[in-house]
Amino acid sequence: MGERYEVEVGPVAHGGGHCVARHEGRVLFVRHALPGERVIAQVTEGTSSSRFLRADAVEVLEPAKERIAPPCPFAGPGKCGGCDWQHVTPGGQRKLKVQVLTEQLAKLAGLTPAEAGWDGSVEPVGDKLPAGQVPAWRTRIQYAVDPGTGKVGLRKHRSHDIQPIDRCLIAAEGVTELGVEARDWPGVASVEVIAAAGSSDRQVVLTPAPGAQLPLVELDRPVSISRIDEQGNTHRVHGRNFVRERAAGRTWRVSDGGFWQIHPEAPDTLVDAVLDGLDPQWGENALDLYCGVGLFAGALADRVGEDGAVLGIESGKQAVADARHNLAALENVQIECDRVEALLPRTGITATDLIVLDPPRAGAGRETVAHLARLGARRIAYVACDPAALARDLGFFREGGYRPVSLRAFDLFPMTHHFECVAILEPVAGA
Repeated sequence: MGERYEVEVGPVAHGGGHCVARHEGRVLFVRHALPGERVIAQVTEGTSSSRFLRADAVEVLEPAKERIAPPCPFAGPGKCGGCDWQHVTPGGQRKLKVQVLTEQLAKLAGLTPAEAGWDGSVEPVGDKLPAGQVPAWRTRIQYAVDPGTGKVGLRKHRSHDIQPIDRCLIAAEGVTELGVEARDWPGVASVEVIAAAGSSDRQVVLTPAPGAQLPLVELDRPVSISRIDEQGNTHRVHGRNFVRERAAGRTWRVSDGGFWQIHPEAPDTLVDAVLDGLDPQWGENALDLYCGVGLFAGALADRVGEDGAVLGIESGKQAVADARHNLAALENVQIECDRVEALLPRTGITATDLIVLDPPRAGAGRETVAHLARLGARRIAYVACDPAALARDLGFFREGGYRPVSLRAFDLFPMTHHFECVAILEPVAGA
């Protein structure tokens, strides 16, 4: 650690926002760099016997044309780990994501972009901003609290250390307006802020420091307060324990800090992509797997109508309760609580018309994919937040006789290496 090497930066790598470089035959994963640059890389992790090293580009000798000065004063080597690519133009960020997805499809699925039905772009989402302005898209932020000062900050990359901040540039206006960064938080370990995009609901979820009592919370806007106990359970302190979101023509209850896409335009963007790809017909049957609070199940139910049926499966008990509440008026929807891989074989379902799956970052896996392939759906929509998991599962679907006919990628996490994909699969003729 601490050694500095002059290196030529190679291609972007999957995960972590780093690029690949080599020094004397050993791989360095370098953050704050861009492909083609020559930089001074300072080692942040690794020893003389490590197979690879992690490093930060602390000096840029030959910059890439996509490099810009980071708009955020807390972005850069040794600082906040939240944003990976503040030093890259918006178009340059999307190019890097294109390169990552292209590589993962080739390496893990054996597919070219054309074979995956992908036009080779990562689509921007939201209005175009003036040069130098950062999109304020993040409607949920978890701040860490410095135990010494009581001030909030964000974690440094791969570290428990805290970078104090007075503002996060990618935070949505609903987060910023609460003034969390301006006050002290004695006795608190973390502060999660949730600003619903579909309503004026604001929620703060506090994790107390061990043995401490929660302080009296006074913020700049009306807000609900919840706390997390030592077992990880959430309890209402003041106001509601949920926020109301708006998407796909409905209002959605999301309780206890449960999962909801954090870009304001993500839910409608993904629903539109899924429905365009599946083209649900009246009277069809559908599965919504890993269904969360029921977003895709509700959209499908509207399209298949009273003669069709939708079964949603979700393992989170509170999410299931929310889904049942959100879709209570739809008699053609049923929501079950269990892990997909455990419940699906017990349902007795041997065939269905349509499937949507939005698995966690690790993907669905070979066994679940094989089961889904045996159901003979005419189309499957796979929503993915990790390109490697998507590519692996596309390979498993190919073993089951399915191929992607469409793939779209969306830049729903600007300034970071993350992005979202929607793949549409169909059975291979004669398979």
